[in-house]
Amino acid sequence: MNKIESIARQLVTYFEDCRCGAEHKICLQCTVCRAELPDQLWDPDQGIAPVVDATLLKADASLDDVNALCETANNNQCASVCVNSWFSHVVRLRLANAVHNCTVINFPLGASCLEAVLNEAHAVIGHGVEEIDLVQNLSALRSGHPKLSYEMMRKVADICWQEEVSLKVILETCYLTEDEIIISCLYAKKAGADFVKTSTGFGTAGATIEHVKLMRRCVGPKIGVKASGGIRDRETALAMLNAGANRIGASNVLNLL
Repeated sequence: MNKIESIARQLVTYFEDCRCGAEHKICLQCTVCRAELPDQLWDPDQGIAPVVDATLLKADASLDDVNALCETANNNQCASVCVNSWFSHVVRLRLANAVHNCTVINFPLGASCLEAVLNEAHAVIGHGVEEIDLVQNLSALRSGHPKLSYEMMRKVADICWQEEVSLKVILETCYLTEDEIIISCLYAKKAGADFVKTSTGFGTAGATIEHVKLMRRCVGPKIGVKASGGIRDRETALAMLNAGANRIGASNVLNLL
């Protein structure tokens, strides 16, 4: 029995075989079953641009900076523009239809209380966002209470599902052990997330090939894996995609393209 399956058997008590092709082997009783849905894997024929989240989350970001990023994303048909929620209304007005409006919540520390995070989710959806990147409850996980982190994921996922908003759960892998990464991936999948994501870009390190490979093994082919943090050139982006990512978060978009 591999480690991923072993940990999965500690998290759930329903031991029917899974149908989604992941290495956890047993059914997680996910809130959203994706067994019959298409695989979420990168196709090299599509290139890099359609899987890039053009990102600007700096504290000193200006309106001009965001407008320029939107122009770059529109011109290159990126997947989304990801900015702090104060700019969400600007992004909604400036993006082409094919480029999604993305923001972050419980960001960047993953330490807000549940009620604040749920209110934040409702608020940003009200601003018209189409994708939310949620930092999991790192404090709960690191304190030995991963089920509390799962509860936050699940409740935010419920909101997103009802509003047809895509949810990416940020694990912040630089702070986690291998076991904690596996637990976080399995719980994010069980909660109904559309993606698991490596990093905020504000931690001690960003995405690594090893972590991306592990995350893809955990979630299987049916949900997305987003690599972010420290991806500054085309070679690194391709390495992450070949390791199992199917979305890239990057601020230096033109360097990737």
